[in-house]
Amino acid sequence: MPRALITGITGQDGLYLAELLLSKGYEVFGLIRGQNNPKRALVEKEVPGVVLLTGDITDLSSLIRAYNVAKPDEVYNLGAISFVAYSWENAALTSDVTGMGVLNMLEATRLYCGDDVSKVRFYQASSSEMFGKVQHVPQSESTLLWPRSPYGVAKVYGHYMTINYRESYGMHASSGILFNHESPRRGSEFVTRKVTRAVARISLGLQDTLSLGNLDAKRDWGFAGDYVEAMWLMLQAAEADDYVISTGETHSIRELLDIAFTRVGIDDWSRYVFVDPKFFRPAEVDLLIGDASKAKNRLGWTPKVSFPELVNMMVDNDLAEQRALSGK
Repeated sequence: MPRALITGITGQDGLYLAELLLSKGYEVFGLIRGQNNPKRALVEKEVPGVVLLTGDITDLSSLIRAYNVAKPDEVYNLGAISFVAYSWENAALTSDVTGMGVLNMLEATRLYCGDDVSKVRFYQASSSEMFGKVQHVPQSESTLLWPRSPYGVAKVYGHYMTINYRESYGMHASSGILFNHESPRRGSEFVTRKVTRAVARISLGLQDTLSLGNLDAKRDWGFAGDYVEAMWLMLQAAEADDYVISTGETHSIRELLDIAFTRVGIDDWSRYVFVDPKFFRPAEVDLLIGDASKAKNRLGWTPKVSFPELVNMMVDNDLAEQRALSGK
């Protein structure tokens, strides 16, 4: 039975990845911060087969203890402060967790492996936010990185550190440069879930308006459940490498609003949606669209869920959730 250790187990990717690995017969260990982590119950409910270990990616000693318990064949480092807007408010903490945390994970892996670097295969969750001020459309593995947020800068550090450990020590360490991926499990602070939850509440008479930032910002959005399969495929490959994971399509916030409101029978959303300057980024990333042909050709990976299917899935989930909470 293969063994896997996942950091960031409480996030949407961690939950979907744990489900995937459990379905493939893995023994799965998840790293969570703190004994009283408020999301512990969520993980225990959603993926009861996961063994939870207490640790912190900013604390190397706790990682080494976790490795010695989990004895992983595969490590998936998904842990990060992943809300981009927050990274401007606390750039130092974001750098420590999202950047230096990767170094700690790589070093813990190296120390655990000892003389046999083939003992563990390592996955690093890189991000399309690394492209930032895009220098090439669409973006591929060779596109120059030009991050436009403290989060993006921290991800670039972790990305190159993963490459450095691969080249320096011969580790099977791969990075997935994942473009935006969403799901009903997405946190409500992210724009997609903010929209679908608000649309559900507006349709039920529980909310009157929705305030957003740049409605013209465009992203390459996919389904998180599809993207975790790409993570697993990377660690099954004979050689480690870096891969862009994306749909190859771009959609604006306006398109997101069109599909979400149409799902609840509202054709004109203009009277419900207001632009608030406080939601604009200090440095905006206007267009992100990925070229995942390398992942398709080498890993056989392609996304299965379309953008409209994804948005409808999220709206339907939020409708059910808000009905249950409100009794409507």
